[in-house]
Amino acid sequence: MLLALDEGTTGVTALVFDTEGELVGRGYREFTQHFPRPGWVEHDANEVWETTHAVAGEALEDAGVVEGELLAVGITNQRETVCAWDPSTGEPLHRALVWQDRRTADRCAQLRTAGHESMVRTRTGLVLDPYFSGTKVEWLLRNVDGLEQRAREGRAVFGTMDSWLVFKLCGEHVTDTTNASRTLLFDIGRCVWDEELCDLLGVPVRALPEVRPSIGEFGRTRPEALHGHAVPVSGIAGDQQAALYGQACLDPGQGKNTYGTGSFVLLNSGVHPPTAPPGLLTTVAWGIGQRTQYALEASIFVTGAAVQWLRDGLGIIEQASDTEPLAASLASNDGVYFVPALTGLGSPHWDPHARGTIVGLTRGAGRAHLARATLEAIAYQTLDAVRAMEAASGQPLVELRADGGASVNRWLMQFQADVLGVPVVVPEVSETTALGAAFLAGVGCGAWTQDQVSRVWREKSRYEPVMGDDEREVLVAGWRDALTRAKAG
Repeated sequence: MLLALDEGTTGVTALVFDTEGELVGRGYREFTQHFPRPGWVEHDANEVWETTHAVAGEALEDAGVVEGELLAVGITNQRETVCAWDPSTGEPLHRALVWQDRRTADRCAQLRTAGHESMVRTRTGLVLDPYFSGTKVEWLLRNVDGLEQRAREGRAVFGTMDSWLVFKLCGEHVTDTTNASRTLLFDIGRCVWDEELCDLLGVPVRALPEVRPSIGEFGRTRPEALHGHAVPVSGIAGDQQAALYGQACLDPGQGKNTYGTGSFVLLNSGVHPPTAPPGLLTTVAWGIGQRTQYALEASIFVTGAAVQWLRDGLGIIEQASDTEPLAASLASNDGVYFVPALTGLGSPHWDPHARGTIVGLTRGAGRAHLARATLEAIAYQTLDAVRAMEAASGQPLVELRADGGASVNRWLMQFQADVLGVPVVVPEVSETTALGAAFLAGVGCGAWTQDQVSRVWREKSRYEPVMGDDEREVLVAGWRDALTRAKAG
């Protein structure tokens, strides 16, 4: 058996898989969200650990795992969230600062004004944004009494949530290359902490965890920390990279989209870090041995949230699934387009000032048109991200593997395949993030090879493109026109 711990933004899921990739046990609990000021988001690291420990026990019990049956543990986590703790006592020194936290927005603007964006972009593949961990660490050092001195003396350490959980499970201060690549402090080409970037933010390198490949041993669990089991933690990756691995996108040109409130598109781009154009990020996909795999990443702000707006803001549907029959009831979109820039536009446009726009309305338009336009917009935004990735990497997408809530919408999945012109595939196991953690751990402990991962992954549904080129070009041209109207200026 393999235990996957999926430490998310609002709760922790623990899943147990057997070595055939079958899900045999689960546990889930939420933890508290803290909002001390507008724009600030924090988690209690001890509560996260206690929740993780509890759900791990529930999942192991649910699966009936007895001593000797558990092979290894894999961990996946909300990326960019960072905490500080005392390495001698294991006690947190402040609440964890969550990836959603915006308190360092002004500091990021200062760094951009001072001309540091180019260096950060070149070395880390990222942009200067409070989303990432580095300026959060700097804020803690500057604002928690005595923390800077403690860090320089080795009495305080920092880590993302994977690092925190491994410390509690194994007593090791380590992280993996995917989580390190999201900190603004890591050179993704050399796969080392970058001393110049650490100096820029005043972060002592000695306070950061040792970086290891995503696949391989990070430490052995202490029996008292894992309900009597002493096994290796042998796989770690941030949530989106774990989903890419869980979708068995192991070769260049394979990509996945997680359709959630927003969407994350990742395209495996091979063993050389591609230069991302504005609006995309270059990130580490995973590391195994001496080899590092890279990916291009796009963050689309509003996809499922647009469907929620139809339900809660307009009241024209009762539940998300209503959009499928409404969209299917129309022979075409009749020229109605919805650009769901309700919080600006994300990748590849990155226009925070864009606003939601509906174009093409006539007296005959009704709620079916809005439902269809919303689903189409999800597919068009994914198309924009994929085309930008293909141009940057030189790797054409061969198929898109889909997961997340909207992947159950058959009309959307078919339309997505049609506008992309490649198959869209939905997997049998929908919890691809946790499955990815299990796959990583299984390979890391020798239970599987990467070739076996591809065989264990199983598809549930496949949508082949059937739309003609002329129809596709007309539809996409209409989307581009609507997009131009939505953008600022």
